Amino acid sequence: MKTATFACAWCGLTVTTFAPDGARRNHCPSCLQSRHVLDQVEGGPSGCHGRMTPIAIAVLRTGEWMVIHRCVRCDELTSSPVHPDDNQLILMRTAVRPLAQPPFPLEAFGAL
Repeated sequence: MKTATFACAWCGLTVTTFAPDGARRNHCPSCLQSRHVLDQVEGGPSGCHGRMTPIAIAVLRTGEWMVIHRCVRCDELTSSPVHPDDNQLILMRTAVRPLAQPPFPLEAFGAL
């Protein structure tokens, strides 16, 4: 069986379509960027093909981490599982971003 690859349009890395754990990959493990090729609402291919940028990390009840992507062209949100070879620095930076840039002044905690 031949392994399919794609070149990341953002960082240039040649990426295999299967992660080391055998799961199908839909984002670059180096920069976590993706391309909007599936329509989550309609359940088929998307004609958008915009850049999907990682905006958050969600942790499921099972403990599995998911990368939340937003399309910069149409604003659709998607999620995909984190793989063992995903860039750990970018994953952690994305996960703590809400704590580093809260939408309210941190001084409000002092009054509680």
